[in-house]
Amino acid sequence: MKRRTLIKSMAATLPSLWFSRTLANNIFEDLYFGEAIAKGPFNPTWESLQHYKTPEWFRDAKFGMWAHWGPQCQPEAGDWYARNMYEEGSWQYKVHLQKYGHPSTFGFKDVINEWKAQNWHPEELVSLYKNAGAKYFMAMANHHDNFDLYDSKYQSHWNATKIGPKKDLIGDWAKAAKNNGLPFGVSVHASHAWRWYEVAQRADKTGKYAGIPYDGKLTKAAGKGKWWQGLDPQDLYAQNHPLSKNSEDNNFDVGQWDWGNGVYPPSKAHIEKFYNRIIDLINKYDPELVYFDDDQLPFWPVSDAGLRIATHLYNKSIKEHGELRAVINGKKLNEDQRKAMVWDIERGQANEIQPLPWQTDTCIGGWHYDRGIYDRNEYKTAKTVIQTLVDIVSKNGNLMLNIPVRGDGTIDEKERKVVADIGSWMKANSESIYSTRPWKIFGEGPAQEEKLSQQGFNEGKGKPFTHEDIRFATKGDVLYATAMGWPPAGKMVIKSLAANSSHHPKEIQKVEWVPTGQSLTFERTGEGLVVTLPEKNSDELTYANVIKVL
Repeated sequence: MKRRTLIKSMAATLPSLWFSRTLANNIFEDLYFGEAIAKGPFNPTWESLQHYKTPEWFRDAKFGMWAHWGPQCQPEAGDWYARNMYEEGSWQYKVHLQKYGHPSTFGFKDVINEWKAQNWHPEELVSLYKNAGAKYFMAMANHHDNFDLYDSKYQSHWNATKIGPKKDLIGDWAKAAKNNGLPFGVSVHASHAWRWYEVAQRADKTGKYAGIPYDGKLTKAAGKGKWWQGLDPQDLYAQNHPLSKNSEDNNFDVGQWDWGNGVYPPSKAHIEKFYNRIIDLINKYDPELVYFDDDQLPFWPVSDAGLRIATHLYNKSIKEHGELRAVINGKKLNEDQRKAMVWDIERGQANEIQPLPWQTDTCIGGWHYDRGIYDRNEYKTAKTVIQTLVDIVSKNGNLMLNIPVRGDGTIDEKERKVVADIGSWMKANSESIYSTRPWKIFGEGPAQEEKLSQQGFNEGKGKPFTHEDIRFATKGDVLYATAMGWPPAGKMVIKSLAANSSHHPKEIQKVEWVPTGQSLTFERTGEGLVVTLPEKNSDELTYANVIKVL
């Protein structure tokens, strides 16, 4: 700050000298970028980043797990709590009133202070996920609530080492991943705080609190005598700006998510602070995977900050590993942008084989822990997760699965049961998942994914899988075929492998049952390859039945 102030003051007092305002402003812009971009073959343009190639470790991994965990899990009242608690009359607003009081006196900054993560054991959780078959692990570094979950140089007060848990959560997650031999990733969501938190500028329109402003516009001076004395709430809420168009509408305008449709433009200072925070995150914790909760890259197209971050990560990875091991996820990518990073589909799946590797991210419950989902027994089952994974792998994708973590840092017993059941299937069948590649077709059968709309959210909208739905994957000369259910009389019929199949014209020598390696009886007719499966012992793992065709 001192150098910038000095340069600006010099420019103001010496306008006639060579040290002009223009020159000073240019120097100021250079200084404001702060963190340097690692040098290497990539430059901060889409054209340069299109030379990216997805690393083999990610293509081989297929299955990762995610801890989408932060202070919004403390109330155990679901996703987007830090926004929806400021929406008068919403169910989360009502939870907040009952649990904490009115958001004019107890805002989200105060929820953060309540969060202690007192029962969190990252080593145990990451080990649990590894045993369930995860080949990489990702932790949330910040959410739209703008609170950094690491020892943040640029969010120096509103971070988890100073407030709430008073622990370096990302540092400890990274250590646990390393101890378990898993590539480590971070998810970054904070670019949207500027618009997302505008609800905190509101006040109730009815009732006894009508007209009393929420805490979104509080200043540092207002903290005198309070627990947050000396802290500036605007470093968290970022609300020193006018409201965007239609800000009073509770339905978030997706066009404003992409910095259009009348959003109030984010300031240069806000964008560059974000840039510095994420470069600092990358430099401190060396993630191999960075997931951006953005349609392309953060602040695109109003800023190149995301392009600079991607360039730094790729060049740093090459410099430190001798090869590019880094992966970046973004969502609504066009064909050229998919060459520059790995396309991610939130809560949805592609409906055909993709030419480039991609990823689904989804959750067995809500993104942030929701006690109501637990009480109503609404978690996804292991059956749903495994069938989703098999379908995604057949189309050249990976699955990253979130297991919601409670505010105290634990996962509940129902979640543990889902994780254990996933692990049981993976232990028996994972050779049909890891290091595979798509076949000529992804599969056959009546269940097809609904066509994607926007960046995803087609999950569960297609027909349920049955034994008629077969998915394929290959590894060298081996073809894996998975039936999404136990066929009648134990006879698995694969139409795509019929005697006259153009997809598989060569002779089939052998068929094996993957869980045990035993040879199976088969007959190849004009109708299909008919395979007699082993005797069915139970229904436990028969929702995805894998054979190996040789």
